[in-house]
Amino acid sequence: MKLDEKISLVLLIWNVMVFLIYGIDKSKARRRAWRIPEKFLLILAFTFGGFGAWLAGIIFHHKTRKWYFKTVWFLGMVSTLVALYFIWR
Repeated sequence: MKLDEKISLVLLIWNVMVFLIYGIDKSKARRRAWRIPEKFLLILAFTFGGFGAWLAGIIFHHKTRKWYFKTVWFLGMVSTLVALYFIWR
């Protein structure tokens, strides 16, 4: 496996992990249990996890009303696309 393929796989796994963490937070919200801090969720999304966070927001209906989450999801998606562009060009 070439380096560009490995990096792409890492980005995919990262987004799956972000998706699952958002799902866990939504589950905790429903049970009124201890929650994952918003700052941590935002950092995950911003650091190349925008696609996983965005998909989790749609599927779990989680954090979709907060404008700053949508903004960070977008920025995370853009950073991922820019990284993939430079990896695969």
